[in-house]
Amino acid sequence: MNIEMPKIGKIDRSVFNKVIKGKLGKGNKNIIIGPKHGVDAAAIRVEGSKVMVVAEDPTFGMPSLIPNFGWAIVHICASDVAVLGVPPEYITTCLLFPPSTDSGQLERIWKQVHEECEKLGISVVGGHTGVYPGIDYPLNGGATVFGMGDESELTPPTNARPGDSIIMTKGPAIEAVGVLAIQSEEELKKEYGEKLVDKAKDYIKDMTVVKDSLIISDKVNAMHDATEGGVLNGIYEIAEASEMGCTIYEDKIEIPYEILKVSEYFDIDPLKAISEGTLLATCPSENVDEVIKSLNSENINCWEIGKIHDGKKEFVRENGKKEKLKPIISDPFWHAHFEALKE
Repeated sequence: MNIEMPKIGKIDRSVFNKVIKGKLGKGNKNIIIGPKHGVDAAAIRVEGSKVMVVAEDPTFGMPSLIPNFGWAIVHICASDVAVLGVPPEYITTCLLFPPSTDSGQLERIWKQVHEECEKLGISVVGGHTGVYPGIDYPLNGGATVFGMGDESELTPPTNARPGDSIIMTKGPAIEAVGVLAIQSEEELKKEYGEKLVDKAKDYIKDMTVVKDSLIISDKVNAMHDATEGGVLNGIYEIAEASEMGCTIYEDKIEIPYEILKVSEYFDIDPLKAISEGTLLATCPSENVDEVIKSLNSENINCWEIGKIHDGKKEFVRENGKKEKLKPIISDPFWHAHFEALKE
């Protein structure tokens, strides 16, 4: 079987379906939500309607992320539990360091892990920490976060319903712009000035949807974190997982000015770039005002950008032209990131 693997980033739906789907070890009747492309976490029945939600994520120790690495480890994985509508409660970590690491760096990273877990009410219950050759930067080989809740509370991407409105928080390309602005700070300041670049750098601390998700979990049907492939890929994944169609309107997608300018500088489409920190949610139309009000009251910007329906998956451009909404095979952020590193 000849399978084309991605040059970098997560495998796509095609590779997942050919290699992993259907080869998942022993079946178990208690698995409510199992491995599925575009689904953030698993849900396992514990007793009665009680469920355990489990998510795992690596964190790539790119240089621009190192100052906030411990923060990112906790929030990126905890976000995947929160989008299922359940508060994260427990975490295990796997921290791998290059031989050049000193104890001070470990202390700084672990202090962040501890502090963010305290803030989110998460207990560290285990893990692995070590130094290994062949690693250029600190690496979270995989953090696993667990949460407990009721089956009725779950909000997986498979739950979108016809007539649902699609809500987006914060804007697109949150992670891409935050990372690139830190990584290429001096070059960007020469182009746009210090004020814009400082605002762009601040997006690094928006790479979480824990708060977003838990504020509105009782008002929505489905939630998803817009990671690789960005906003367009995230919406595609919700529609595909729910076996639904959707219509997304470009003129309703707000792009903050600093995100637009940094994206232009690196020639990336902000709607297709990795956006850890952008929550995508679908909710009944009658809940839209309440969802937006709830998020805004916590200083989280959000917008209604489209609809879920029984038809095709469409993206309507600002000029009114309709395009087929397709999965994003290659996230443009990665090319921009590694090219900037070379420079």
